Formats: sequence, C-alpha cells, structure tokens
Amino acid sequence: MNGDTRTATWWSQAIMIGSIVGATLLPVGALGHRLGVWSFGTGFIFLGGGALLAVIAVLGGIVALIVALRTGRDADRPLLYIGLLIGGAIVVLVLAQITTARSVPPIHNISTDVGDPPSFDAAVGLREADSNPIDYDIAALAATQQAAYPRVKPIITDGTVVESFDRAVNVVKGMGLEIVNTDRPAGRIEAVATSFWFGFKDDVVVRVRPRGAGSIVDLRSVSRVGQSDLGINAKRIEEFIDRFNGA
Repeated sequence: MNGDTRTATWWSQAIMIGSIVGATLLPVGALGHRLGVWSFGTGFIFLGGGALLAVIAVLGGIVALIVALRTGRDADRPLLYIGLLIGGAIVVLVLAQITTARSVPPIHNISTDVGDPPSFDAAVGLREADSNPIDYDIAALAATQQAAYPRVKPIITDGTVVESFDRAVNVVKGMGLEIVNTDRPAGRIEAVATSFWFGFKDDVVVRVRPRGAGSIVDLRSVSRVGQSDLGINAKRIEEFIDRFNGA
C-alpha cells in the first residue's frame, strides 16, 4: 500500500471493480433465467456470487478507506467511496430479501378458501414437469397460511355471479396478469403472473359461485418454482380483494 499517494492503488481499483461486477451479476443472473439461458438454480448462483463480491467490497473497502485516510492517499478515496456505495446497496438489498423471507412462512400455495380451494384447469397444462405440486395440501398449509395472512379470505358480495365474474375479469386485467382461460359456466378465470427480473411464473385462479342472492369470489395463487414466495402470492390476492372491493 506504499507508493505515490497521488495515484490510485490496485487494491482501491479492485474494490471498486469488484463491487461493479457484483452489481452486474444480479441482473445478469435474473435475466438469463428469464430468457431461458439457464435454470433458476444457476441464476441464484449468480446472485450469490454478486452478494459475496458485495460483502468483500464493503469489508475490504472499510479497511482500505481507513488506511487511505491515515496515509493521506487521496487518490484512493473516490474509488473506495464508489465501491462502498455500490457494495453497500447490494448488501442492503440482499438483507432486505432475507428479512422478508424470514418474516413469512416458507409456503407458495395460497387460497382464500382453505377448505375447498379453487381448482385449476387450463393452467395445469402450462406448468413444467418439475413445477411445484399444484394441489393445495389442506393439512400442511391451511393453519400456517391463515395465521400468516388473515386478510386472505373469500369475497362475499351482493353482486350476481355474472356481475362478479365480469368485475373479476376486469380486476385481473387491471393487475397486469395474463389471462389464459375464462370459463363463465364454471365460474373460473385463470391467469399467469410473471415476475419482472427472473420471469418466475405464478398461476392464479378466480372462482365465482352463487351465494344466496349474491355471490362469493375465491382466489388461489401458486408459484411454479421455489419453496418460499416471500409473501408475493398473498399480496397478490390481497391486492385483488382491495381492487374488487374498490379500496
């Protein structure tokens, strides 16, 4: 770390470059899976590599910045600040994801009706052979889901089945989901939600049935891959409920 203090050292350059490479690996890993270049497992390896480089950049950057300040190496400081800023942003992002994952149960199949979950039809043929099971395991999921997501409940409305069905279709469209099936006689609407970066797909079904003079609307949202959905499926259902009720 000795030498001309007016010239940036290799280690300060390495820290900055490492943080930039780490930041690049995150979208590359995600978009590679979205484009079908590699599996989601490979994409997560890219994410892990990017996170590791970010941690190294932050820890190394802190030590290097202390040395630079004590030895008057002003040329190193801008590079180290950049490395710390980029690496720190990645670390914060990763920690936020980890915190979210720990705050919700590791489930990915969410239904408003846990006793009689809405069934899929067309969506079954769209799922890959290695996709998560589409069946709702009542014994394994119901109690956990209800404790974690108390707002996920059936929508009971005074509207007729026809009115509720049409309203549900409009809500699904408004949420930007891709509708793959509308079966009015069966009261079933099926759609697919695709995540922005990785292109992960979740299957969604809406069921509309008569209830007295009105109707009852149920939803189910299921991730095709992954053990935990980070609460996304429940949030999607809650958004549908709010939109349907005009909140």
